[in-house]
Amino acid sequence: MSTSTVAPLPNPMDLPTSTKLFAFGIMCLGFFMATLDIQIVASSLRDIGGGLSASQDELSWVQTSYLIAEIIVIPMSGWLTRVFSTRWVFAFSALGFTITSMLCGLAWDINSMILFRGLQGALGAAMIPTVYTTVFVIFPPKQRLIASTTIGALSTLAPTIGPVIGGWVTAEWSWHWLFYLNVVPGIIVAAVVPRYVNFDRADLSLLKKGDYLGVLLMSGCLGCLEYVLEEGPRKNWLGDDVILTCTWVCAICGFLFLVHAFTAKEPIVDLRALAVRNFGICSLLSFIIGIGIFCTVFLTPVFLTRVRGFDSLQTGIALLSVGCFQLLGMVVYTLLAKYISMRHLMMIGLAMFGIGCYLYVPLTNDWGWEQLLLPQALRGFGQQFAIPPIVILALGSLPPERLRAASGLFNLMRNLGGAIGIAVVSTMLNDRLNFHYEILAEHVSVGRPVVGAFLQQQAERLSHAAGDALNAANASMGMLQSLVMREALTLTFADTFLAVALCFGVGLICAFFTRPIGNAAPPPDAH
Repeated sequence: MSTSTVAPLPNPMDLPTSTKLFAFGIMCLGFFMATLDIQIVASSLRDIGGGLSASQDELSWVQTSYLIAEIIVIPMSGWLTRVFSTRWVFAFSALGFTITSMLCGLAWDINSMILFRGLQGALGAAMIPTVYTTVFVIFPPKQRLIASTTIGALSTLAPTIGPVIGGWVTAEWSWHWLFYLNVVPGIIVAAVVPRYVNFDRADLSLLKKGDYLGVLLMSGCLGCLEYVLEEGPRKNWLGDDVILTCTWVCAICGFLFLVHAFTAKEPIVDLRALAVRNFGICSLLSFIIGIGIFCTVFLTPVFLTRVRGFDSLQTGIALLSVGCFQLLGMVVYTLLAKYISMRHLMMIGLAMFGIGCYLYVPLTNDWGWEQLLLPQALRGFGQQFAIPPIVILALGSLPPERLRAASGLFNLMRNLGGAIGIAVVSTMLNDRLNFHYEILAEHVSVGRPVVGAFLQQQAERLSHAAGDALNAANASMGMLQSLVMREALTLTFADTFLAVALCFGVGLICAFFTRPIGNAAPPPDAH
């Protein structure tokens, strides 16, 4: 009697270094595309709206649909790779991302664009956490330093340069090319990954016992949460019936999901991993990093356009220093990591990022790239020093069989941090603007000599130019109002950056409670 057996796969760590580096590089290309597309349309929404005849509220869904779909699929990626294997999940994700990118470029109205962007986010999402898991599967501990540093650089560089690249591409060609640019590298990734990323086998039997109830509850919670966070600042939060309904759905689904996740035998997301000290603390730090990255990428261009009146090219030049210092920080981090522990490097990175945000607090209305250079330099270095140690301390503290499910949860925390952070600072921009405007308006009365002199000077200048004293007086009052609004807006941005800096103060305190990890893999029962 003969039995047929499937030949076992070789140990991924025993593969030739060149093969591992090539496979990892191809996966990083897919990872970079999926991460870049979160923000690449940010600076081109006006052009997309003009081409698709869409309103401002409709345009917001070009971003929202992508984020909602991505945030739902990311936690499911671990289970998907166990069922279909890493290579086929990644290859299918790259192929689906490429096809939907082409469809986004071919969109004929705003509804089709929103649909295709949602599909693009859902299909490309699995590429993000899968790369993190792969680092711990194919590289021995000593080689994980460079690999995790590379991922850290890409994960922070992509959202930073996304608006810059998007603005340049739209200006030089058209907004359609924001999506067509993904086609060639997407096809390469989808074609090469099945050949070189062969680290595990599919187990279709897991489909029979999949946690479909957990998927449903998690999707309802995260989808509604993302909608509330994106639309809340524009729709007066719970004053809107749809927002209120989604809040209730999110709360109910979230509660039921937590109960299910801690009672089910094999839940879709391993929330129990949060009980592992390093993983739990570093997941919180990933959440704070998400706040820092996404909020600063959101706030700085808005300040430069609304207060300084910069166009997309000027804004891109002003933001370019962040990416440059990130790349420089990657080199410096790699050198220092040989002599300084990861915990200390992580603390240095968190401190630098927080100080960089705090240096925005003395913001004035005439800040340009020169004044932004030092804060952005600290941000760039801080991101690169903080993220690789956070990844290694979090995922390196778990046994291999828990990595896939935990990686999705870990990546989810950063996206949730970005979503919640942007929602909070958007609300602050409205509320604190009203507060500062009222305070300044109380001190800007016509009876004050300096105010009267300003109005008289402007009225005389405008009267000489136009020859109409009455209109000149009205115009001078309008100029005074615009001046007060500009200063109130500047103070508001300073408040938001201070709030982000305080988050890093909390993160720095939490970082003291992490434990150093050695080069040995954690035991199967690590807790």
